[in-house]
Amino acid sequence: MKTHEVAGNIMGSLEAFHGSRPAMDTPQILIVRGMSRKDIQPEELETVVFNLLNEIGARKIDMFSDEASDIIGVMDEYIRESVEIPGETDIYGIYKLKESFEAMNCHMEYAMGLLDGIALFMVLWMDKSGLGPKFVELVVANLEV
Repeated sequence: MKTHEVAGNIMGSLEAFHGSRPAMDTPQILIVRGMSRKDIQPEELETVVFNLLNEIGARKIDMFSDEASDIIGVMDEYIRESVEIPGETDIYGIYKLKESFEAMNCHMEYAMGLLDGIALFMVLWMDKSGLGPKFVELVVANLEV
């Protein structure tokens, strides 16, 4: 599956493949969580995220664009096909994500990319204390279903 290949490349680059776990794995969407073993400083999170998109050949998508809203809607549909979620889709909730992490005393960075019909949404976060692991959350969706 191409979603697995994309996720594997990203998790491998972040040295987060070992011990990572899929939270959801269907033909349409793969959600993976893991912990990066790379030495990443908080001020490097943005650079790391965007370099990863370039490394795998993905086109960065502006998070505040109509294209991003459409992709978030598709990802939400795929998730709702497997899990019952009450309420309507709130594509604007993702924009508040950074505020939520900062309120929990965490540094975080996220990005969305598109690669050959595969959309991905990646989040890297870590505690502001500098202690503990760097967490990776990755959503990879097949838009060519």
